[in-house]
Amino acid sequence: MTEQDFIPEKYSNLIESGSVTWESPSNIALVKYWGKKKHQIPENPSISFTLNECKTITTLTYSKKESNDYFSFEVFLEGKKKDDFKPKIQTFFERVEPYLPFLRDYHFKIETKNTFPHSSGIASSASGMSALALCLMSVEKLYNTGNTEEFSNQKASFLARLGSGSACRSIEGDLIVWGKTDSIENSSDLFGVKYPYKVHENFKNYQDTILLVDKGEKQVSSTVGHNLMHNHPFAEQRFAQAHNNLNTLKPILETGDLKNFIALVESEALTLHAMMMTSMPYFILMKPNTLEIINKIWRFRQETGLHISFTLDAGANVHVLYPKKETRQILEFIKNELVVYCQNEQYICDQIGFGANQINE
Repeated sequence: MTEQDFIPEKYSNLIESGSVTWESPSNIALVKYWGKKKHQIPENPSISFTLNECKTITTLTYSKKESNDYFSFEVFLEGKKKDDFKPKIQTFFERVEPYLPFLRDYHFKIETKNTFPHSSGIASSASGMSALALCLMSVEKLYNTGNTEEFSNQKASFLARLGSGSACRSIEGDLIVWGKTDSIENSSDLFGVKYPYKVHENFKNYQDTILLVDKGEKQVSSTVGHNLMHNHPFAEQRFAQAHNNLNTLKPILETGDLKNFIALVESEALTLHAMMMTSMPYFILMKPNTLEIINKIWRFRQETGLHISFTLDAGANVHVLYPKKETRQILEFIKNELVVYCQNEQYICDQIGFGANQINE
């Protein structure tokens, strides 16, 4: 597939107005994407668990307008107008217009809400941009009714990527690969693909308890962080490491090797933050409580032999990962030992999910 494949033929139908609603989940990368080229192309491949409970629900209402000289839209979060979201949506519309040529024909009302606390420190760009991309694909389907589900999912992922890179991994589940790599058949830089190989029962219904260590705004935006990889002294080694780790992960997922899964995933999380700490300018997104939690997880794992592990996004929060069969003991440990390190003792219990869903009203 190339970008050209997503440019539609001339539309023949005339759609006056309507409304569509999608819910789309966030995701957490196991092998991390950090660094990108032009047009939201990743410097290295990544693989993520799609989440189940942390979702954005977006309703897109569209109505035909007189002039098609400009983009016309308004954005609401939790019922409140959010003009500060408009520049990002404007940039997104400009990027995707060649693939959705109807965009200037309508006025759009974008109403969005999250199932997780706003400003909780959980990145909502992946769930938010993927939900919006899916809504726009539903409008396009009214024009191009012949699109297959596979093509529609690929295009939605392709569009979501142009809004937020990791959003392309939120369309489907439960394991999604983004970025061209020899390790994964049919992998692509343009959109996420479902992991195509055998996955052991150990990794089915995997649990992710998200500890909200710091709910403040990040010191450095993800875009700035990604761009700092351009002149990073360790960038090429990191990109090669990601390719190697994806290849190493394949037999781990097939055999259910929890010990080596833990080692690889935790190493990836710490490497992500090491790249931030060794860029110029450098920055630290972990907080003291992040490190306290990590050390307590290590000690608990050593003492009990349970398969608890952690991963991190580009922030202070900790995703505690563990197999479903060990939920009782590990969740008890989290509540008794780790929640005290969370801001306002807030945490979210989540697990692997299977992608976005359209909500029929």
